[in-house]
Amino acid sequence: MLRNYLKIAFRNLLNDKVFSSINILGLAIGFSASALILLWVNDEMNFENTHENRERIFQAWNQVTEKGKTSSWNVTPQSMGPALQKDYPEVEKMVRVDWADKYLVQAKDTKIKGTVQIVDSTFLDVFTFPLLKGDIKTCLNGVNNLVITQGFAKKLFGNSEPLGQIVKLNNESDFVVTGVVKSLPTNTDFNFDCLVPWRFKVVNNMESLHWGNNSTTTYVLLKKNTDAQAFNLKVKHLRKQYDKETASWETFVYPFERLRLYGSFKNGVEEGGKIEQVRNFTVIALLILLIACINFMNLSTSRSDKRAKEVGVRKASGASRLSLIKLFYSESILTSLLAGVLAIGIIMVSLPAFNQLIESKIVIDWWDAQWIAYSLGFVVVTGLVAGSYPALFLSSFDPLQVLKGSYFNISSPITPRKILVVCQFVFSVLLISCTMIIKQQLDYAQNRKSGYDKANLVYHPVEGDISKNFDLIKAELLKNNVAVSVVKTFSPITETWSNTGGMKWRGKATDDHRNIDRFGADDQIVKTLGLEIIEGRDFDLKAYPTDSSGVIINETAKKMMGFKNPIGEKITDGGWEFQVIGVVKDFVMQSPFREVNAVTIAGAKMNFFNAIHVKYNPEKPIKENLENAKAIFRKYNPNYPFEYHFVDDAYNEKFASVERLSFMAQGFAFLTIFITCLGLLGLATSLAQQKTKEIGIRKVLGAGIGQIVLLMSKGFVTPVLLAFLIASPLSYWIMNKWLDEYTYKITINPLVFVLAGLVTVVIALFTVSYQSIKAALMNPVKSLKSE
Repeated sequence: MLRNYLKIAFRNLLNDKVFSSINILGLAIGFSASALILLWVNDEMNFENTHENRERIFQAWNQVTEKGKTSSWNVTPQSMGPALQKDYPEVEKMVRVDWADKYLVQAKDTKIKGTVQIVDSTFLDVFTFPLLKGDIKTCLNGVNNLVITQGFAKKLFGNSEPLGQIVKLNNESDFVVTGVVKSLPTNTDFNFDCLVPWRFKVVNNMESLHWGNNSTTTYVLLKKNTDAQAFNLKVKHLRKQYDKETASWETFVYPFERLRLYGSFKNGVEEGGKIEQVRNFTVIALLILLIACINFMNLSTSRSDKRAKEVGVRKASGASRLSLIKLFYSESILTSLLAGVLAIGIIMVSLPAFNQLIESKIVIDWWDAQWIAYSLGFVVVTGLVAGSYPALFLSSFDPLQVLKGSYFNISSPITPRKILVVCQFVFSVLLISCTMIIKQQLDYAQNRKSGYDKANLVYHPVEGDISKNFDLIKAELLKNNVAVSVVKTFSPITETWSNTGGMKWRGKATDDHRNIDRFGADDQIVKTLGLEIIEGRDFDLKAYPTDSSGVIINETAKKMMGFKNPIGEKITDGGWEFQVIGVVKDFVMQSPFREVNAVTIAGAKMNFFNAIHVKYNPEKPIKENLENAKAIFRKYNPNYPFEYHFVDDAYNEKFASVERLSFMAQGFAFLTIFITCLGLLGLATSLAQQKTKEIGIRKVLGAGIGQIVLLMSKGFVTPVLLAFLIASPLSYWIMNKWLDEYTYKITINPLVFVLAGLVTVVIALFTVSYQSIKAALMNPVKSLKSE
């Protein structure tokens, strides 16, 4: 029986190649788009799932309430980890993970840049990164031990044995390779090539145990059966016994397994995070697939005039409704399987580009039994869903009515097919309007003034001999007209590396612990970066040597500190006193979608310089300037490669996540419209076939081409208008909720929804116009002679 069903299904597919092709293509596109999205969703949901003790790992957080507003952050003092381990028996192990940084790594004659992370010796006990070589109990115990990844070992030593090899970091310290871990999985936020023991930091006086210095990430492994909520109540006031200044700050631990998707707080309450994006794209994947299924339903039922007589004859010959349902289901599942095969080809071609878009490395094992089972199940279920309405609808025909020619009232104002068409257009209008709003928000933020001049501005990391030879490098850059200005800074202008709630100034309330971002510079910071002075002046160490103890603040800091006349005011930070010499307009260091934070730019006294900003000569080509700069840097820092970063590129990176979202939304909107248009084309073709004789009669009675085209097209405008009325408030609610994540945002213009509706109408009319014009131009003699 099954063989007979499949034979009939194949025959029906071949007999109507146009409709079959549209169905298969529509389902294939729906499959491939949905599968790619769901692959990404699966990757996100399984992030950090390789750690054996995942459910017992927690990250330490700080929380403070100031003036009714609660702030939460996961960068902690370096002293917090040991305190948690010592004071609370629930903590089995703690591990601190310092910032990942780029180092020059040298093994014999091989020199390459690698990402180095300083961690406690318990790192490999808490987190599961399989150790391929070495002893997990001792590999991170020694001061100069070094654990490297499998891939990095290959780069450094080739096929040679890495254990016991001597490695030099930053041309300063020698380390012995004591362990090799398996290359990191793609679904982890950890990013390191080398692990350095925390003891190295202690022995070299790099550890800061001050409780006001939030500079590291702390994790704890709680003992089995520990109640995390009860533990949080115990550690809440941890700081009170260690630090008076930050005694009001609360401590809590947050589940590591929720960190990736839910680790976002608003006013002290978890408000979700990436999980919202995961949910939204899951819905989009299901909507795209649903639209493809609706296409199948509509196109199948649109051919009901052809299939009706077949149903009537089969029923008159004794066929049961159940056998007809099985027949139509076999046809839909066969179509779905063919679409699935085509979808695999589309996925194989598009996966590399999709990985690049989402910045991931999703790999599919095509011969994995689980993957094959899921894929087949996905395809078969879709076939059943897509074929359900046609199977139930067509099999329900009364054979007597069918053979008499009256089986379906096409003039009914509400039919299942019309409802499905409206649903398709609702999704289309929804995605188009959402795409427009995302693009407007992106443009709005990109057009925001950064507060500094990014043209010809480049920053270089301070490494090797750059620090001690800085004056010589700067002199040669200026003397040879390669640059017009040079300044040393604490961090790149596009990044905030430090903040504190412990600064003091005249009039500050004792309970005021609001955070202020730290920046630092030696000389001519305003000139080099193109900042705008509002009051006072720039750093000028030649004219004013005491500027090394000066500080420049931004507008927001002036307002926070309550200074009416800030010039000459004193600010104390970490025991150092600075005098305000200038106020600059706010400039964007962090997210351009957020309000600008209070910023202080401390003078050279702080002496923590990690970047050099160079304003290259605008009268010369930037390529020529960089070539000349390369020669100068290599002259004074021969052991390191010449590294540079354009500030405008670094600033544009801040828009990367929203740009990806915008691009994905545009892609999904296009696919939705394309699939819908395929269905419209099929429906228009079916309608033209049904109305062939009606059109012929109208033409004989004098109807013009325009009237015929209008007759054919107007039926497709009404669903779009109805969809517009449904989709507009829905998309407004969704996008308003999305925009709530940003403080610097657009106000939604209602015209967006009108434009989305018009675009959909135009696309719909354009899609059906060919078939409408073709029907209108048909010779009425040919359409009527069969009678």
